[in-house]
Amino acid sequence: MTQEEACEALGVRQQTLYAYVSRGQIEVRGNPAHSNRKLYREADIAALLSKRKLGRARKSIAASTMAWGEPIVSTRISTIVRGRLYFRGTDAIQLSDHAALEAAAQLLLDSVTLPYFPSFPAVHGIEASQARAYAAIGHAAAEGNSAQGLAVVDMCQEAAALIGRLASGLVDLPAGAEPLHLRIARAWNADGHADLLRRALVMLADQELTSSAFAARVTASTGASLGACMLSGLATLSGVLHGNANVRVRAFFDDVKQSGIETAVQRWMSSGAPLPGFGHPLYPQGDPRAQALLRAFEPSEQSRTLIADVESLTGLKPAIDVALACLADYCKLPDGAAYSLFAIGRSVGWMAHSIEQFLSGSLLRPRAHYIGPAIDEIKDISE
Repeated sequence: MTQEEACEALGVRQQTLYAYVSRGQIEVRGNPAHSNRKLYREADIAALLSKRKLGRARKSIAASTMAWGEPIVSTRISTIVRGRLYFRGTDAIQLSDHAALEAAAQLLLDSVTLPYFPSFPAVHGIEASQARAYAAIGHAAAEGNSAQGLAVVDMCQEAAALIGRLASGLVDLPAGAEPLHLRIARAWNADGHADLLRRALVMLADQELTSSAFAARVTASTGASLGACMLSGLATLSGVLHGNANVRVRAFFDDVKQSGIETAVQRWMSSGAPLPGFGHPLYPQGDPRAQALLRAFEPSEQSRTLIADVESLTGLKPAIDVALACLADYCKLPDGAAYSLFAIGRSVGWMAHSIEQFLSGSLLRPRAHYIGPAIDEIKDISE
């Protein structure tokens, strides 16, 4: 937006607009059409207007923090700034160009040594990979001791073992000293695509305070074991609006094949739920993870057409879930592989957040805003 448009939208003078810029609330860039003029980021102005509408009432502020709102937890682990994801100040996309998940984990866990994710024997008697993962991590949660008071080096070592245990539950992981992505590729007969799996795992390692990371932090704040923290993150990731979004993405892709793009888009958007795999509130200009991953290989012509048509119809760009679906097709990965990659990669973030929460020593216990029957209408059950 031009200076005049920004001031008019906010209802402020130039001095106030400059104050927003100086506080980092509005990004400003040069105007390529006019060298002596500036452009102001429309998404930042929209965010300010949204906050203004909420007002400053304590209840409104508290409610807004729980749905893509104001930050509620201080962290050194990761953040999203101007549509870019950073792991402890390092650009995550640039990191994925060369690093393995072990290196990303060392960074996110703030570990002094490069972690190794060991392979574990498969849980017998359970065929479904997600069920095996729950069983494996459930045992770890039940058998583990509180991490409260443990040295950071010991917490990092236990975290690495848990990541390996989860990966072994989701994938029939062969033993070996190689990096995890190579063992996963071997298990899936996708050795030629190991580098793509590596990229995806690193990109997925963390993403600020996701629902699953928050769940892991809440568990850690109670003094539970790291295994219990992992189990909380895994359970939360299973939702179709989070790590299991691939289920809805696949259903949407199938609907497009049967009904055509326009009909399918209208049907899914009329439900009121987000269009599966497209658009992301934290990335108004497009998910950089999806963009980077889709550049690393050539999706099928059908997938490319679908992505282009959705953007043409809705303006929405693909998120990481669409990129993972395309990757699974391209590499001919087994069913459920997209979810497995998501869970394995993100487990690194769960452990990093859990350790940070343990070190903070604080209990996460928000208050609820009661909107039920008036208290004087509640009858004593003894009457």
